[in-house]
Amino acid sequence: MSSPGPGVPPQPDPGAGVARDDGTAADGYEYSEYAEPDGRAVTFEGAEPSLGELFGELTHEFGQLVRSEMELARVELKEEAGRAGRAGAMLGGAAAAGYLALALLAFAAAWGLAEVIEPGWAFLVVGLAVGAVAAVLAVTGRNRLREVSPLPDQTVETLKEDARWARAQVT
Repeated sequence: MSSPGPGVPPQPDPGAGVARDDGTAADGYEYSEYAEPDGRAVTFEGAEPSLGELFGELTHEFGQLVRSEMELARVELKEEAGRAGRAGAMLGGAAAAGYLALALLAFAAAWGLAEVIEPGWAFLVVGLAVGAVAAVLAVTGRNRLREVSPLPDQTVETLKEDARWARAQVT
């Protein structure tokens, strides 16, 4: 800065605020960040990040965390839906094949048994045998459906961990 004369306040140096290679400005003050002529912000090495920078980083990391949790939930739900679909397909296939086989075998067995005992008793015995097979298929299918979890357990657990971590950061 130059002194213009007695009674006139000193004028700021036109180079004030412009950073030098050593991290100080031409006016003698230290700046942790300044703007290039093209508007780009430049931060000096070793400078503490500003509150805005920290908040921006926190927002970015939180967004990344939410995206990764959503991806995990999507994958987990897809796997569970696949397992449920396979169990349902097995039950449907068993029902269709069982119905066709039941009709054909029941009539064949009943007519064959009718040669030994009364036809009414023969059809009753065959009907009870077919009912027992249907009961076994129904119990097996129900047990497989019970193994399917509608909730994404792994995602729920990691969300709980994230919440515990966030609470620990606040306190």
